[in-house]
Amino acid sequence: MTRKLHLTGFVKPAGEYPAGWRHPDSPPAAGTDIRFLAEQVRRLEAATFDAVFLPDLTGVPDVKPDVLERLAVVNDAFEPLTALSALAPLTERIGLLGTVSTSYSQPYTVARALASLDHLSGGRAGWNVVTSLNDAEARNFGADAHLAHADRYRRAEEFFDVVAGLWDSFDDDAVTRDVESGRYFDPDGLHRLDHDGEFFRVAGPLNIRRPIQGRPVIAQAGSSGAGQALAARIADLVFTRALPVEDALPHARAIKAQAAALGRDPDHVLVLPELATVVAPTRAEAEDRFAEVRDLLHPSVALADVEYWTGTRLAHLPLDSPLPPPADSNASRGAQAEIYRQAVRDGLTVGDLAREVAEGDGAVIGSPTDVADHIEQLFTAGAADGFTVSFPWLPTTLTAFTQLVVPELRRRGLFRTDYEGTTLREHLGLGRPAAR
Repeated sequence: MTRKLHLTGFVKPAGEYPAGWRHPDSPPAAGTDIRFLAEQVRRLEAATFDAVFLPDLTGVPDVKPDVLERLAVVNDAFEPLTALSALAPLTERIGLLGTVSTSYSQPYTVARALASLDHLSGGRAGWNVVTSLNDAEARNFGADAHLAHADRYRRAEEFFDVVAGLWDSFDDDAVTRDVESGRYFDPDGLHRLDHDGEFFRVAGPLNIRRPIQGRPVIAQAGSSGAGQALAARIADLVFTRALPVEDALPHARAIKAQAAALGRDPDHVLVLPELATVVAPTRAEAEDRFAEVRDLLHPSVALADVEYWTGTRLAHLPLDSPLPPPADSNASRGAQAEIYRQAVRDGLTVGDLAREVAEGDGAVIGSPTDVADHIEQLFTAGAADGFTVSFPWLPTTLTAFTQLVVPELRRRGLFRTDYEGTTLREHLGLGRPAAR
């Protein structure tokens, strides 16, 4: 089987780079401008991206006010499934992938919303399963602190099983709409779930027929041991941090091996590392273009980003200090471990890590050839099945990727020239799951 490169567009309308919203080309109110968002998604669709992927937090994070006031992306953004439902009639083929937390949602509501999105879009829905990140989110849902790491992953496992069971409430052929007999559906084809578990009691059945795709595409981004185990069991798409090929390859192999051990086809567990790019016709032009936004970033924001992902207070330390031992934090365990591993391996100080954020945090800044070479290297090595392409500021970096990099990938025979199906599962080469 010839492998096909997969691309999803990770879209934060305010930009992935913390100061992206300040760039002169970026509309200041992009976070809640559905027309602007639709324009970006249609550009991705014209470039035959598999899906657009909308991230989410369920609250404003706990960071210092002088940092928080400088951030757009966490303070003014659409709820993903609402935005994707609005985008469904404005697009035709691109997948619509939204983030929903298992820690601060209820399975029945999520099952119904995602089944509805799959029908609204003609079979293009996807769910990025997350367990949420911080205590500020917890306080919006009646808790003082975020669930402990092990607890939130056990809850996520059960949450997914309930949702998947609810999607199978109706057999595929149960809804007959037989006007002559007056029977809308065959009652023998409707099934209660009657789930009674550690976290949830859900009777079912779901009051909407089975999704067009059988099950919306499932994505997962956990990089801790528990996160990888969850991804290996349930995910069609696995999102990972940007990693060099020497780290990305064993990471991808480990996830696929876990999936195979569970009886899944590892070729149907697609690993898509994040890829941020600033691309221009020449490398010098791309570097000049990035310098425009880099100069807009306040130093305190870069340091706060390192604090957020390490779960460790750093602002009181000299910039030439090594990272202190990791705090007993409830932050993202996988992200924390990767940052500490990199810091130890490369001898990075607190200031070095803040400068990495300021310099694009691993973004590929260069010509179309530079970016395509990076993509081809990881793809042909088996370290990636494709990429979750993020955009430091919009619309400039998104437009440049679609106009400059996609044609180069097509010239190399790596990426499609047109969609071959209509559903997101078809774009990804995934079969339609049978009802359980």
